[in-house]
Amino acid sequence: MPIEFNSEKTYAVIGDPIKHSLSPEMQNIAFKDANLGEPYTKIHIPSDLLEAFCCFAREGIKGFNVTVPHKNAIISCLDEISDECKLSGSVNTVINRDGKLYGYSTDGYGLATAFKEAFNIDVKNGKFSFIGCGGAVKAVAFYFATQGAKELMFFNRTVASAEELAQKINDNFPKCKASAFSISDENSIKENFANSDVIIQGTSLGLKENDPSPINVELLPKGKNFYETIYKETKMVKAAKAKNMKIADGRSMLLHQGAESFRIWTGLEPNIELMRKKLDELLQ
Repeated sequence: MPIEFNSEKTYAVIGDPIKHSLSPEMQNIAFKDANLGEPYTKIHIPSDLLEAFCCFAREGIKGFNVTVPHKNAIISCLDEISDECKLSGSVNTVINRDGKLYGYSTDGYGLATAFKEAFNIDVKNGKFSFIGCGGAVKAVAFYFATQGAKELMFFNRTVASAEELAQKINDNFPKCKASAFSISDENSIKENFANSDVIIQGTSLGLKENDPSPINVELLPKGKNFYETIYKETKMVKAAKAKNMKIADGRSMLLHQGAESFRIWTGLEPNIELMRKKLDELLQ
C-alpha cells in the first residue's frame, strides 16, 4: 500500500494536508506519561487512499484521529458510529476493537470543556452563537443539543446550510431551539450576540494573514465571551480584545478533544497539564 508508515506506531492522525498537525507531540507526551511509549504519528492520506487506509488500520492500528477533509467520508469505511455521529455526519476518533472500526466525535466534548475552563460556562441551558456551520460546528452543535443547550444560533454565508442544520436539531432535540441567519444580517447578529453566553468563530477565515473577518467586527458586543476555534491571534481576536471580551482560542478545544480520544483508546486518564504544556510550547 503506498502509505508511508512506521510499523512501531499504533496510533495516528490522518488528513490531507497533515504536516501542520500538533496532535502527535501532544498525544505522545500523554502516552509516555502513562508508560505506553510514543506510539502516535501522523499519516498523510489523500481521499483516494482513505478506504485502503481503513483496511490497513484493521490489522495494525489501535486507534486514530481524523481531520480535514475526511471527517465525513470516513463514515462509509467504518463498522459502527455513535448516534451523535450519525446526526452530525462527522467522526474525528476511531478505535479498533478486534478488527472492527468504531467512530466517535470528541469535538463537542472538547469545546464544552474549553468553555467550562475559560468562561466557567456550562453547555446545559446555555445560549450559543456560531459563525459558520462547517463540519466541526455541526459536530459541536449536536453534542451541545444532547447536553441540554437551550438555544443555538447559526450565522452562515450559505443560509440554506445553516437552516438545514437548525431544522435537524429542532427535529431531534425539541427542547433545544436552533435558528439560522445570514452572516450579513447585522440586526440578527447584534440581537443574538447580545443574548449569547459564548460567541464562537467557527470558520477557517483567519488562518491566513490576509483573510477578511467573517463578520463586521464592530458587531461584537462589549464584555461578552468570545471563542476563536483557530489557535492564533486572528483579526476577530484583536477586535474582541478591543471590545474587552473574554477570549479563548482553539488550543483548548484541541487539548480536550485529544484527551477524550486518549480515554476512548486506552481507558486511562491522560495527564492534561503535560499535554497543555506541550501544546503551548509548540504554539509559541
